[in-house]
Amino acid sequence: MSSNPIPQSSGGGGRGGGTSDGLFQKPRDPSMAPRHYRTPRSLPDVCPKEPTGDGRGLCDGPSVVADQHRWTVYNSKVNLPAALNDPRLAKRESDFFTKTWGLDFAETDVMPSFYLPNITREHFSSYLQETAQREKIHERCKNVCPNKDDLSVPTITNNHDKARAELEQVPKIFMKPEFVLNDPATFNAVLPWSHFSVAGGKNSRDVASSRLLQEKLSHYLDVVEVSIARQISFRSEAFFHAMSSQHELQDQMRETADAVAKLRARTAAIDRVMCRGPLRALRDALTRNNCVKLHNKLKLMAAVHQTQPTVQLLLSTSEFVGALELIATTKEVLQQELQGIHSFRHLGSQLCEMERLIDKMMVADFSTYAQSDLNRPFEEDSQVMEKDRLQSLVFGLLRQRKLDFLDIYSDEMIRAAKNVVRQCVVKSVSQISEIDADTVKFHEQMRLMTFHQWFDLLLDIFEHFILFLKRIKATLSVIRNVVLEVLDSSQRSRLAEVTSATNHSNEDEEESGGSALHSGEAELAYLTHEGLFISDALNEAEQRSSITAQARAQTRAEACGSDSASATTESSSSREHNSNTTSSLPIGGAAAIEDVMPSDLELGRVANNVQELLYTASDVSHDRCVKVLMTRAKDGSLERLSSAEFVCLSQAVESFVKDTEEECGRRSMSLRGALQSQANRFVQRFHEERKTKLSLLLDNERWKQAEVPAEFQDLVDSIADGRISLPDRKHTGSEDRKPSEFLCVDGQKYAVVGTVLLLIRMFLEYCQCVNDIPSITTDILTRLTDLLKHFNSRSCQLVLGAGALQVVGLKTITTRNLALASRCLQLVVHYIPVIRAHFETRLQPKQYSVLRHFDHITKDYNDHIAEISAKLVAIMDSMFEKALSKYEVKAPMPSACLRNVCKQMAKMHEAIYELLPEEQTQMLFLRINARFNLHLKRQLARLGVINDGGPQNGLVMVDVAFYSENVQALRSLECLDLNMPEIWEQKR
Repeated sequence: MSSNPIPQSSGGGGRGGGTSDGLFQKPRDPSMAPRHYRTPRSLPDVCPKEPTGDGRGLCDGPSVVADQHRWTVYNSKVNLPAALNDPRLAKRESDFFTKTWGLDFAETDVMPSFYLPNITREHFSSYLQETAQREKIHERCKNVCPNKDDLSVPTITNNHDKARAELEQVPKIFMKPEFVLNDPATFNAVLPWSHFSVAGGKNSRDVASSRLLQEKLSHYLDVVEVSIARQISFRSEAFFHAMSSQHELQDQMRETADAVAKLRARTAAIDRVMCRGPLRALRDALTRNNCVKLHNKLKLMAAVHQTQPTVQLLLSTSEFVGALELIATTKEVLQQELQGIHSFRHLGSQLCEMERLIDKMMVADFSTYAQSDLNRPFEEDSQVMEKDRLQSLVFGLLRQRKLDFLDIYSDEMIRAAKNVVRQCVVKSVSQISEIDADTVKFHEQMRLMTFHQWFDLLLDIFEHFILFLKRIKATLSVIRNVVLEVLDSSQRSRLAEVTSATNHSNEDEEESGGSALHSGEAELAYLTHEGLFISDALNEAEQRSSITAQARAQTRAEACGSDSASATTESSSSREHNSNTTSSLPIGGAAAIEDVMPSDLELGRVANNVQELLYTASDVSHDRCVKVLMTRAKDGSLERLSSAEFVCLSQAVESFVKDTEEECGRRSMSLRGALQSQANRFVQRFHEERKTKLSLLLDNERWKQAEVPAEFQDLVDSIADGRISLPDRKHTGSEDRKPSEFLCVDGQKYAVVGTVLLLIRMFLEYCQCVNDIPSITTDILTRLTDLLKHFNSRSCQLVLGAGALQVVGLKTITTRNLALASRCLQLVVHYIPVIRAHFETRLQPKQYSVLRHFDHITKDYNDHIAEISAKLVAIMDSMFEKALSKYEVKAPMPSACLRNVCKQMAKMHEAIYELLPEEQTQMLFLRINARFNLHLKRQLARLGVINDGGPQNGLVMVDVAFYSENVQALRSLECLDLNMPEIWEQKR
């Protein structure tokens, strides 16, 4: 039985046995071994690795054809019982494989195979349904026909009990798993030598004991052998059945082996004729591709090796953008394509150090550019200096996220603004021989200039600052355009990526193999700079690329490389070459460039900062001009300017402010504020001078009618025509015309004093200041109202208060003085609405509240005029009271009292007739006549004269008729209703 091959299951013999049909054969006679068997060699790997793409992988795997005539796992021979019953082992191992594979093998969890399905009970459901009926029939047959072994159950049971009883005679120590005679305790238990004599000789007792022990052990052996034989006899039928079927199995195996041998021979022939050639071709193709990859990798390494010299070359020409792009692409290549190359282990840190050096160089170069641009002579063209260089610097700084470069420009701008003022001062001082620039300090030089010299200097500074702002605006416009172009390119690139990602997803899967082969050439082409590197890589790549791959590369170039290409449109040719080749990178360089660019939010913030920097430039220019202005005003020289000079200064400042506002789009207030403070001081001095002058004129005024020069009449006429301002120059021929007695205003004649004529000129000067300096409108208005109040109050003190008697030395204040003062006040009242309208056009609507001062002044003037009229009436009233108190009704008539009254009335009329208008004269005499009637009525009542037609009544009527005739005989009083019947007491 041991010489026949025994079929084994796949899990019992060899672990890497292959299929479930494998056979394990026992050793054969060496002489019967086939002659074509080869020398046995080491076992192949039982877990072959998966193919790696090499050429050897296609041929070194398990092959039925190739393994036909060489030793395989199927040729292994093993005696399973001998392996399991190894006497060298203390106990039978649970798994004999642990003999060579270690004790941990049995305890290690085997991972389930990824290639075998997970079998569950559901997989056998169909089989169980098919066999369910047959199983029921089989169970039924078993019940009907019991097994023959079941018939002898009592016998078997009896035999089994007998065998168990016999086995119980054997000591338990022989049945233990740890039974080992090498153990002294076990050995002493089995062979009790203690029962034997320890003496050197053998006695009969020891011999009998040893013989008894030997017989006992033999008995134990017989019991065990009998038990084993009994167990074998029970299974004898199975043994005979196995032996009877063994011959049939050997015949079938022999036929199968012959068929397999023929199949292997035919398969070997097919392999030799049809497979080895194509497999060799595939292996050669893979080898060639590997060589091409190696060649491209070597060319890529050569290109990377030339990175540092090329960066140095680019930096020598200030091509910072190209250098940064080259460094970024090289770092990308090192991380993706050349990772782990020992010779390039330090190149990454060197490139980072060079990148930091380029950052410092760009910042220094930008600072140098700002100094050169801002400090170059203004006689040069105001266009941007080296526009390409500026664009390259800005793009490089943005790429490196150096977003604080505008602060550098701002600092240089402030220093340049100081130099503008200094250069202008030095230039002006050099033309003035009276000032020694070596001994006089810088600020003192401006104070030693005359106003016209200083004003010319200020105009020169204004002109230079306008050119300065235009230059800054042009430079910042270029910077802003670069920032906006990068922002727009980033947005378009992101949109193109989103669009192309969907369109090219399928193409990426189909062409991933081809593009992977040529990525090295594309990166090498990017690193190629002006023919410095190997240039045949592009040509080879183009020859191997298909039309579809070219279209795909072009589309990706537009999506990924538009940022750098659009941002350096106006750069030099080498930078354009770098930017264009950057777009040929499908994933590497262009994507890396886009990743390091600032975000859209940061770019928008930089663009806003550019505009804010232009506003800052305007503020800085104004601040420097303020320092020039305040340096001049430190000793109060600006306060001592004449009106014309200050107006020129104000107009120049306003013109400069408007020009800067147009250039920068921002209204800076520092220079206006400084001018406003100086204007306030100027207005204070301006007003004090005129108020003092008016006080002097009033104190010296004798209140006599003055002649009106022709120039004042022309001035009044110009006001009537709507020109509320001083004439530019004297009218030709005005000196030849004779002065007139009256001032004609809107068809009315005004008898005025000389002070009022000068007052009219004064308020026109105030109005002219408002025209020239609109910012001081409210202040001028307040000062003008103060001037008008001062004229009103002072004239009242001098005339009504009789202050002129002591100040000027007048003997008395006559009615003519009063009438002339009233007429002057009326002239001022006439012009107050005109002045109000003029100021109203210069004020903002929210400032209209200050116009109420004119209403208060008008009321004060009208009250003053009314007081003068009352004073004239009071003078006549006192004369009537004094004269009529002595009136007597007796002949001759008209009486002397009435004659005196009519004489005084005539003098009064003569004094005011030419000064006051006819209407005012009539109204004044009506009030005087009422006072006359009142006093006459009181006197007649005291005398007891009544209107009874008696003699006394007749005499009174004669006097009344005389009075009425004389009064109505005066000019403009002919139609005056005297109402004389009021002199009589009414009868009750």
